[in-house]
Amino acid sequence: MLETNKKVAAKFGIDTDHIEKYADTQRNIEILGNDLTFLGLRERERTKHVHRLHPYLGKFIPQLVEIFLKKYFKKADTVLDPFSGSGTTLVEANVLGINSIGVELSSFNVLIQKVKTQEYNLPEVEKEIKDALGRVRAFSRQLIGRKKGLFDSTFKRFETDSEYIRTWFADRTIQEILFYQSIIEDYKYSDVLKVILSRSARSARLIPHYDLARPKKPIREPYWCIKHKRVCKPIEEVLKFLNRYSYDTIQRLKEFDGIRTNASIQILQGDSRNIELHDQIDGIFTSPPYVGIIDYHEQHRYAYELFGFSRLDELEIGPAKKRQNMLAKRDYTEGIIDVFQNMNRYLKSKAPVFIVANDKFGLYPKIGEVCGYKLIDQFNRPVLMRTERDSNKYFESIFHFRKE
Repeated sequence: MLETNKKVAAKFGIDTDHIEKYADTQRNIEILGNDLTFLGLRERERTKHVHRLHPYLGKFIPQLVEIFLKKYFKKADTVLDPFSGSGTTLVEANVLGINSIGVELSSFNVLIQKVKTQEYNLPEVEKEIKDALGRVRAFSRQLIGRKKGLFDSTFKRFETDSEYIRTWFADRTIQEILFYQSIIEDYKYSDVLKVILSRSARSARLIPHYDLARPKKPIREPYWCIKHKRVCKPIEEVLKFLNRYSYDTIQRLKEFDGIRTNASIQILQGDSRNIELHDQIDGIFTSPPYVGIIDYHEQHRYAYELFGFSRLDELEIGPAKKRQNMLAKRDYTEGIIDVFQNMNRYLKSKAPVFIVANDKFGLYPKIGEVCGYKLIDQFNRPVLMRTERDSNKYFESIFHFRKE
């Protein structure tokens, strides 16, 4: 393990012997130039520029993508991610001058990808973000004044039919969210405002501060917060998050604009098992869903409720609701095989295929064989220092296949 990472491991009490038992970090260094623990990376470095425009449960570290793209692809190649999620592969490929294609089932995930990768008139998008923020601030002042008994005959109260929104948000939060939603289409860069609102709504739910990723029920009374180590109150507004994330979004768009290249980015919404492409692919870098871990549409339910995106939960491969029994693993394996067999129609002969997976059930060597791939190498790494505040630490593998 790299010395800098050993020091971080010691600081946080991480068992390096346990890591070495499952991940040969020295071999990773010799082949890839990195031990793949990423312990020395601070959170702000692991979520650099547009990678943090919106939280996404299950995304991989952009530095991991960067390492493999740099070593195994060259400029002007085209890399495919058939499970493109929040767009990490697409962003990292562009920075390196590599063309990319992302296929994604979820309409909301496609929105995130497009907002991350679109080219902007930066002064114009900044002006729009600030204008929308100013309008919701003025609305919130009216809202607070009305609650204090200051009558305003022009004040308009918003209503919603969504039981989810009424359950998971405080009244003031709902009013501010629905007002902001009502003005979004006034702007050219409305998709950017949707992402800002979605990110803000996620943070403004009636949940403990330490449980943003997997909240179980709304919290309406003060509680002991393990994040802040004190008694905290439930969140009652979204305005402070709109303010924070508006300025954060402006800064992140500027940062990516300064390093992006002219490499093309194609984003396709659809099912990778049957979608048609129109390009030949030089290779694949992807992280498929894991078996029975995440319900990918449900994790962003607040966004689906707000924007009315069509949900395609029934087409998810390996959703948590199907759990991890034998039938679930069989269905998962068949779904993943269908994806790669469809992609093989566009994948060049001898092309590299990289699959990042927590393969605790040992499914991927067989999947690769069925798809006509030769297993060239396998790199193992610990998943540590995760953004989600839980104890779910595990190991994942990066399978290096080659299409025969």
